[in-house]
Order: sequence, then structure tokens, then C-alpha cells
Amino acid sequence: MISVERRMVVEQPAEEVLRYLADFGNTAEWDPGTVRCVRLDSGPVVAGARWRNTSRFRGRQTELDYRLKDYRPDRLVFVGHNRTVTATDDISVRTLDGRTLLVYRASLRFNGLARLAAPFLRAEFGRLADAVAERLPRVLAGR
Repeated sequence: MISVERRMVVEQPAEEVLRYLADFGNTAEWDPGTVRCVRLDSGPVVAGARWRNTSRFRGRQTELDYRLKDYRPDRLVFVGHNRTVTATDDISVRTLDGRTLLVYRASLRFNGLARLAAPFLRAEFGRLADAVAERLPRVLAGR
């Protein structure tokens, strides 16, 4: 398994940040690896909502079906999967000195023979997390 964590401090209120991030369709704005992300169901964004995320990693496009597994006032957990990987995005927010501390944790668990690739992908996944940590605060500031 590959796991990364990035911490960001942003000026926007925690509730506003969480509400924006709860719509996983917005990942195309803040995740440099996301090509597009389309909602698969309708209605309010609540636990159980689903999206299909198309991303580019190491020059290849892949699709994962994501579900919002947990939606709390201070935390979101999304789980995505396809036949080779299960991805988890765990996002938490809390107020810190009038600003918002945003903690982004992402992990990839490879299935079957794809597990053998994990050690070779760790550094690139870390670079992608760095790019998210750079872009996400800018996107939030521009909203």
C-alpha cells in the first residue's frame, strides 16, 4: 500500500472547505491527476453518493468509481476502486487560529499482480500529493 499525507492551512472557513470538497466532482479543479470526475447519481451530496473519476497517472488514463463513504462535519472519506486498485481519500478540517487546517490523506492499495508495482510508484504518488497541496489552497482562495 502507498499512503501520503499533506497538511494545508487555508483562509476559508472549515465548513465551506468541507462542503466544496464533499462534491468529488470538483477534483478536476484541484487534483492535477484528475482529467474529469462525473457524478453517477443525483440528489444531495451525502454518504453513499457516487462519482466516476478519470485520472492520468504515469501517462496512462484510468477510471475509478468512487463512493462517499463517510461525511461528518469535520471529515470526508471517499473510496474508489477498479480491478487493479482501491483508493481512499480521507480529508479532515478543523479551525485553527481563525483559519482552517486541512489534512489530506490518500492511499492506494493494489490488487493482484498490480501489488508488485507499488514500490515503484511511491515516489510519483508523493509528487502528485505535493501538487495537490500546492494547487488546492489556490483553488479554495479563488472561490
